[in-house]
This record gives sequence, structure tokens and C-alpha cells, in this order.
Amino acid sequence: EGQLEASGGGSIQAGGSLTLSCAASSYFASTNYIGWFRQIPGKQREGVAAISSDTGRTLYADSVEGRFTISRDSGQQRVNLQMSSLRPEDTAMYYCAASRGPGNWMEAARWVWWGQGVQVTVSS
Repeated sequence: EGQLEASGGGSIQAGGSLTLSCAASSYFASTNYIGWFRQIPGKQREGVAAISSDTGRTLYADSVEGRFTISRDSGQQRVNLQMSSLRPEDTAMYYCAASRGPGNWMEAARWVWWGQGVQVTVSS
């Protein structure tokens, strides 16, 4: 089975930058998309960004457009999420996911595979 391993979480002050990394096993070499989601307690998991493994097309939530950048390193099967101008409202557990189903990419239920979460805490 496939494995997704997220890393890079931590605590940072508002305005700072942080990069998350998702290492995907070779099982996902032909998957369609790899994405990042986030979740705070009591809220639904929401899509943050996603990237097509085939075309490199990127998708972003409105709340992070212009501040976050998703990229892939095909050689290392790694997808990074560079987060800048971080805000306290970006505080959440972040998850990487693979294999997007049809429909709204921001809906967590449409994704098949999930890695463990990494905590990002932004203080004001």
C-alpha cells in the first residue's frame, strides 16, 4: 500500500514562513493529484492546495492564494507546501492526501489516501 509522510510542522510568529513536505511512496507515482488539507478541532478538514502529478496544475483555496505555494519534486516523490505571511488563522493540523476523486477538490471525502498530520501553530 501507499504511504504519505508529512513533515515540517512547527510553531512560528505571524508573518513568518514555514515549509511542509509530503514524501509519497512510489505507489503514488501515477496518482492524479497530491494535496494538502488542514483541520482545526471541531471543524471539517478543508483543502488548502493541490497539484497535478501529470500536468503540474495547481489549485489553491482562496484563503491561501498568493501566500502559499505548492510544488513537486518528481524525482523524490515529494510535494512541498511553502507557506508565507502566515496568520494565526492558519493554525491547524495539516495533512497531505493523494488520489483525488471527481468533484470539488477541496472536499476531503473525495480523496483516497491520507498521511499523518503535522501541527502548524502561528502566534500573533
